[in-house]
Amino acid sequence: MSQRIIPNIWCTGTAEETGEFYARAFSSAGFSASSEVESRYPTEGLLDFQKPLAGKPLTVAVQIENTQLILVNAGPEFSPNPSISFMLNFDPLMFDGDESLARERLTGLARELGVGGTDLMPLGEYPFSALYVWVQDRYGVSWQLMLTNPEGDPRPFVIPALMFDGPSQDRAAEAADYYVSVFASTPGGTEIGNRSPYGQPTGKASAEALAFGEFRIGEQWFMAADNGSGQDHGFTSGVSLQVNCDDQAEIDRLWEALSAVPQAEQCGWLVDQFGVSWQVVPTNMGELMEREGAFEHLLAMKKIVIVDI
Repeated sequence: MSQRIIPNIWCTGTAEETGEFYARAFSSAGFSASSEVESRYPTEGLLDFQKPLAGKPLTVAVQIENTQLILVNAGPEFSPNPSISFMLNFDPLMFDGDESLARERLTGLARELGVGGTDLMPLGEYPFSALYVWVQDRYGVSWQLMLTNPEGDPRPFVIPALMFDGPSQDRAAEAADYYVSVFASTPGGTEIGNRSPYGQPTGKASAEALAFGEFRIGEQWFMAADNGSGQDHGFTSGVSLQVNCDDQAEIDRLWEALSAVPQAEQCGWLVDQFGVSWQVVPTNMGELMEREGAFEHLLAMKKIVIVDI
């Protein structure tokens, strides 16, 4: 799978430990998984609040089957919450049609991820799935593990799931439509997938709000749903979406289309009109950061200007 958009998870000084935890949890449950330190903080030129991280990992790349996640090592400013979780689809077809094996792998992974964490929705049968659990792990990251119907449309194992509430309550369909339009030029195109409204008021969600929705950007699928629990979580930079861009023109276009909160603009990070955090960066960011003084130059930027790094 070609992955242009990479979810980033904010870690409070624990990125390397967190990556090792995920690699171990998924590997123990029989999935291909790995973790590797991708970059480190420089030893000089840091801001005061970054100095305790001098020389320590900055980003850790986690590979789960065909999906990459990046763990960002930083301070306590942000933390993940259930507004962006990761749906794990256990399709029996992944296991040669063996539903009992799919159930076994789902239960095993839920147990591994749940060590030191909590179940937001306990393991069991629900109207939308014969076996499902929503786990918030020890690092605050949320995982939804679901046994899927093999007769449905095929979907990737890992799908980022956006839940709209608070100021963005009932805007899931609007957001999905907007993202599909913004990224329409992505190789492979974009599309809106299945949608299911609640059908009746549920929590703070209206009858027309999405209980389930999905959209595709290139080869990647995303979920978008409105929160029907009655609770508000709100999007934060605890989980952001990194977009890799081939050139400055693409960075400029996406920045203009997505950035809606000027005070949130920093080092390539932005917040869109729905509250979702994005990082719009050059594809060769790692190479660029090897330039002398690159880290200090980046700290002074809002939108990334490649020639100035």
